[in-house]
Amino acid sequence: MTTSFLLIVQIVLVVIITIAVLLQKSSSIGLGAYSGSNESVFGAKGPNSFLAKATFTIGFLFILNTIALGYMYSQNAQSSVIDDMVETTQVVAPLSAAPVAPVQEENSTK
Repeated sequence: MTTSFLLIVQIVLVVIITIAVLLQKSSSIGLGAYSGSNESVFGAKGPNSFLAKATFTIGFLFILNTIALGYMYSQNAQSSVIDDMVETTQVVAPLSAAPVAPVQEENSTK
């Protein structure tokens, strides 16, 4: 249950970090032209500083989540299905010790 939650968080972080990297200004405009963001929303220095800090923070969370997933998967790999089995002992009597009923013959003389 916990590993599936962390895996979903990992996928969400990948999507967010991809969008944050694509929105950053590069030598070509990239997808930053489509954001339609106002510079006053991000502060006086514009979106570059904000997006750089956001990318660093999301990247750090991504690395922490990756380490946590690796730890949980390694713990699951060390356990075995056989460890969870309950040992049961059955006593089986040998076949030669089974009682045999005597066979009765019917006489059909009338």
